[in-house]
Amino acid sequence: QVQLVESGGGLVQPGASLRLSCLASGSIFDMYSMGWYRQVPGKQRELVGAIIEGEGGIIRYADSVQGRCTISADRAKNTVDLQMNNLKPEDTAVYYCNVEDPLRNLDYWGQGTQVTVSS
Repeated sequence: QVQLVESGGGLVQPGASLRLSCLASGSIFDMYSMGWYRQVPGKQRELVGAIIEGEGGIIRYADSVQGRCTISADRAKNTVDLQMNNLKPEDTAVYYCNVEDPLRNLDYWGQGTQVTVSS
């Protein structure tokens, strides 16, 4: 069983930076992927960035955040972080941490952290 707890969200002005952190209890580095998603009311949850351990650790980002976000994982701390720079109002959403392994039918989500970008 894996539990994920996100932190680091908040209200910031356009152009600011935030670092979201996901603290995991349980083993996550043997999962197929670790990532961050976001969701706004009325829309589907979308991928922001993910580390695909099952494909050699490649990293994928949504086109909308490419160049502005960096996802990283720390084995010693058992965390998955998302550094977001040059934030825009359209980045406003609830951000969720996720780890999954489809072959083992495992899919875990955190409770989410709100990010609001507004002047």
